[in-house]
Amino acid sequence: QLNAIIAASMSLKSSSKLRNILEIVLAFGNYMNSSKRGAAYGFRLQSLDALLEMKSTDRKQTLLHYLVRVIMEKYPELTGFHTELHFLDKAGTVSLDSVLQDVRSLQQGMELTRKEFMRQDDSPVLKDFLKVNLEVMEKLQADSKTAKEAYESAVEYFGENPKTSPPTTFFPMFLRFIRAYKKAEQDIELWKKQEAAAKEAESSPPGSEDQPEVKLPIQKAKRQQMDMIAELKRKQMVKEPLIYEGKDGAIEDIISDLRNNPYRRADKGRGSAKKRAAGQNLQATPDISL
Repeated sequence: QLNAIIAASMSLKSSSKLRNILEIVLAFGNYMNSSKRGAAYGFRLQSLDALLEMKSTDRKQTLLHYLVRVIMEKYPELTGFHTELHFLDKAGTVSLDSVLQDVRSLQQGMELTRKEFMRQDDSPVLKDFLKVNLEVMEKLQADSKTAKEAYESAVEYFGENPKTSPPTTFFPMFLRFIRAYKKAEQDIELWKKQEAAAKEAESSPPGSEDQPEVKLPIQKAKRQQMDMIAELKRKQMVKEPLIYEGKDGAIEDIISDLRNNPYRRADKGRGSAKKRAAGQNLQATPDISL
């Protein structure tokens, strides 16, 4: 646990890529707030979570997506900054105060054992115990001191207060940022592939050049067949009109109706209409006598 605290704290403080990315985040924040307040010289680490809260009008992209896109296009050397950070997940689960308290308790127990051995210097059990564990205790004390100093130095480096920012809240802020950053990178790569596929689909829409070569002969044959049928029907209509094909044709019906219902003057409107209809239809065959 102490080694995880030491490694995580030192990697955070020594990562130049992380520092540059945080500088870009600060520049974004100053630009967005330039009309409301003056330039800021820093920001709280908890503000990194706000990069996911600010979304575009269509709710599909966040400010972090735009930030990652700018870094990928303008500062590609910062990509993969998280590879410089180590043991953040493990260090985020360590309660440093509890570990330091345990070390102090062990030290107190070791002092009591040493005092007891001084009164009973002839005890082989106490002698062997001190011989084996004294060096371990000294190393544990040194590691606890190093971990405490490294952690406090890292927290202060990022402008936080070590007394109010334990490792269980300090390291998870970076973990959330790294996970969100990786997710944004994946989203951007997916969107790029979708945009490329859409452009390719627009450049070669359905009905490309090789498709008409297959469908065109079939369509042409169908058109020729329909034209031929229409031409045959037209010739048949000219030579032998369909109204003369049977005894119950249209002309025969008109003649029969006129014979059964002769023209009456009292029904002027209907009679004139029938007369006009009969006259118009009879003009088509003037050789028929009533």
